[in-house]
Amino acid sequence: MRYPAWKYILILVVLVVSTLYALPSLYPDEPAVQISGAKAGTQIDQSVMVKAEKILKQNQITAHDSSFNNNAALLRLDSTDTQLKAQEILRQALGDGYVVALNLAPTTPEWLRKIGAKPMKLGLDLRGGVHFLLEVDMDKAIAQRMETSATDLRRLLRTHKIKFNSLSNNNQGINIQFADNTDRSAAMDVIRADGNKFNLKALASDEGPVLNLTYNDVTKQEIENNALSQNLTTLRNRINELGVAEALVQTQGSNRIVVELPGVQDTAEAKRVLGRTANLEFRLVADQNEQVIDPYTGEIQGTVPAGTEVFAYNTLESGQKILLERSRILTGDRVQSASSGFSQDTGGAEVNISLDSAGGKLMADATRRAVGKRMAVLFIENKQRVSYVADPATGEQTEVRTPYSESVVINAATIQAVLGSQFRITGLSSPQEAAELALMLRAGALAAPMYFVEERVVGPSLGQENIDKGILSTQVGFILVAIWMVVFFRLFGVIADIALVINLAMILTLMSWIGASLTLPGIAGIVITIGMAVDANVLICERIREELKWGASPKQAIIAGYDRAFNTIFDSNLTTLLVAFILFAIGTGPIKGFAVTLMIGIMCSMFTAITVTRAIVQIIYGKKRNLKKLSI
Repeated sequence: MRYPAWKYILILVVLVVSTLYALPSLYPDEPAVQISGAKAGTQIDQSVMVKAEKILKQNQITAHDSSFNNNAALLRLDSTDTQLKAQEILRQALGDGYVVALNLAPTTPEWLRKIGAKPMKLGLDLRGGVHFLLEVDMDKAIAQRMETSATDLRRLLRTHKIKFNSLSNNNQGINIQFADNTDRSAAMDVIRADGNKFNLKALASDEGPVLNLTYNDVTKQEIENNALSQNLTTLRNRINELGVAEALVQTQGSNRIVVELPGVQDTAEAKRVLGRTANLEFRLVADQNEQVIDPYTGEIQGTVPAGTEVFAYNTLESGQKILLERSRILTGDRVQSASSGFSQDTGGAEVNISLDSAGGKLMADATRRAVGKRMAVLFIENKQRVSYVADPATGEQTEVRTPYSESVVINAATIQAVLGSQFRITGLSSPQEAAELALMLRAGALAAPMYFVEERVVGPSLGQENIDKGILSTQVGFILVAIWMVVFFRLFGVIADIALVINLAMILTLMSWIGASLTLPGIAGIVITIGMAVDANVLICERIREELKWGASPKQAIIAGYDRAFNTIFDSNLTTLLVAFILFAIGTGPIKGFAVTLMIGIMCSMFTAITVTRAIVQIIYGKKRNLKKLSI
């Protein structure tokens, strides 16, 4: 009987790592509130924490062990009731410049956190999580599509060489003014031939005949359905980018989306990324920019020419302005991939962008005619301003949300040559802002703004009693299996039980590493794993018994038992692993939770039931020369 030294070393390393990284699960998190900036680049310093503690103290709430974590202030509290009250007080007192989010603060010892050990996440049914209800602004979705249609109509009429005096769009639709009725009739024929999505109405005005276009009911419904569908897909992509496992994202009604993040209470980044309706527009700087915008003060001087718009430049606070052409070259929905980095020229933050084929063609066509001119990158963000109004009768504070939009030109550079599908955006204020912009562009643009209608912490949906019963069933199952193994297989049963403990530690470690959330079905998967783990040892022990009955020596029986049982164990575990993988691939919610623990448990049990038990048997019996009997 010989056993390679490298296998002993491997087992020792796995045992130490599993023990260390399973320990944090014994330290429960405590409730806290987290204060971070409304923008990714906002810095949080000690003064913010002192101010927050003072506000809480005035309201008879005591925070303890306050600290900074990832540019955010974390204030630990005694209970979830105090946590909710503190969030509401701080949100009103600090204003829109900060995000006050619910969080769970770790109590894991510092030395474990330094090596990257963290507790395993619990699912929505075990520990709860965060529930968001977002409402899609359908009016804005139609207005944004109307702007795109206006640009398309200009291109369509010019392609067919139909003259028109002006084209404008507003909430009532698109108005095209013509010099005579002949041009208007020709335009109506061309628009009808291009697709039946508009209601056409001929109007008269002092300047000449006008054609009014509004979306018909079928087109409006299609736009609303597409907006809801695209926002749903984008939210799922953003959640994947955030790394939240087993999140629930689904529609509610015709214009609302429910998002549930299990095991997560740090809503600051989630709110900023999920609800942020940010998009890019690429436009040319107007030729009249120097005449309209004072280069020293940045103020508007004179009249803004038709077909142009004025926007803030660099930041809203800088006071600088820039004049852009109204027509867009393309928007952020043409972005295929985006990554953040640092500029080799300036050393500042930048975002490297790759466009799809259609976007690359639009960019090439526009820049070919504009070499030597400046192109601006317009960053548009739709937000909500939260204010509190006191009821005159009761004095209760009512939350009022007012939508508003911020548009800032973040970059305006001279076009040196014709651009294609790949280029970069510079001029961003911080690496965090660049990383967040790249994330949103990768995940896709929202078709319409979304506003948070509701945010709340979800408690365990099955109740603490059922959770305790689930944990108790695991403990009872483990103890009964352990006793059964000792009674039937004596010392070999004890060895199998030791391997079973190591197996559970490995499962906890791996689930913590990959960020998987443990759900109640996941506990069921662990219970099944307990049975399957010892099942392999049952096969090995029975095979050793058979070899002894057939006259083999104890050492020969051990070698034959492990060698000949391996194929059976491998085949049975492989088929179960395939089924678990299929459950994970096509299942959702609780099914995924069950499949994850089952897959991890099977892989761990193959290692512990064969390799670990074989090493322990080797240590006990390997060096005995006159071995006559086995305790089996």
